[in-house]
Amino acid sequence: MTTRWLSPAEQRAWRSFIAASSLLEDTIDRQLQADAGMPHLYYSILAMLSEAPDQRLRMTDLAEILKITRSRLTYGVTRLANDGLVRREGCPSDKRGQVAVLTDEGMAVLERAAPGHVEQVRAALFDHLTPEQVGQLEEISASITRGIQGENPGACGEDLPWRRRSS
Repeated sequence: MTTRWLSPAEQRAWRSFIAASSLLEDTIDRQLQADAGMPHLYYSILAMLSEAPDQRLRMTDLAEILKITRSRLTYGVTRLANDGLVRREGCPSDKRGQVAVLTDEGMAVLERAAPGHVEQVRAALFDHLTPEQVGQLEEISASITRGIQGENPGACGEDLPWRRRSS
């Protein structure tokens, strides 16, 4: 098999993407640690639960939404549960499954953290883009996600993070 090396333009785009995504994640993580005492992942768990019906999601569904391994999610939910921000319940439709539920305290923490988080996201990302670029960013990101996940789950999606047993 012949290696398909990146063109100079692709190499520049790749390196720019890696630099921007690394800096953005670090910026968001530092802001949430300073303001809310939690990493970005924990905030994301709370945010996704807050948007779910009855503020609860099956753990496997939550891992898929967040694009992380089940073990990484289990660790995060355990830490949040120890702080009283979420709780785990058995899944009524699957005896082996579990459901993560946002507590009132978790919602209060999320509501306090959200304004600073949104301002940081705006300052770090959206303030640097035109409205047209925001649309392009969404389109490009969705295209990458579809390409990695595969249009049908059996194609290339067998090794997706939320389907793996460990991180």
